[in-house]
Amino acid sequence: MRSSCSAVYFEDVTVGREYVSGCRRVTESDLESFTDISGDRHPIHTDPEFARKTAFGQRILQGPFGIAVALGLFTEFAEFTDAAIAVTDIREWRFLEPVLVGDDLTLRMRIEAKRMVSAGGRGVVQRRMELVNQHGKVVQEGLMGLMMWCREPSAEERADRLRPGLVV
Repeated sequence: MRSSCSAVYFEDVTVGREYVSGCRRVTESDLESFTDISGDRHPIHTDPEFARKTAFGQRILQGPFGIAVALGLFTEFAEFTDAAIAVTDIREWRFLEPVLVGDDLTLRMRIEAKRMVSAGGRGVVQRRMELVNQHGKVVQEGLMGLMMWCREPSAEERADRLRPGLVV
């Protein structure tokens, strides 16, 4: 189900609900930039001749690139923008297929669980994240926690929300 634009707060999240993002094309520039950012200059990422002789037959993107893409595609679900506070964890992340230059990646997200936290006024939602290529293959998957605001904060919590420094 493609996302809508009405704001979703912690108490609005429904376990079992699924979301699907739009498509993102992986470019040569992505590979070059992520190599520079990560510092991972293994020849499987940087040397076409070396990569041709591997099981992949071509250069592949670094594994964490897929995590970054999944996080970026999540921002397409605009209804989460007002309530999202921070990613709390990434668990059971699996690298199932290589990510290649030219791949078209889509994020499928399913709400697996949710729980309130002791701090009050917020909760954590566990999301099953699947990064899917143009062939319908899941290339990476795992769980990501997302801390979210509740809909009706106390006066103190409202003031806290206005403080800079909260990161999604």
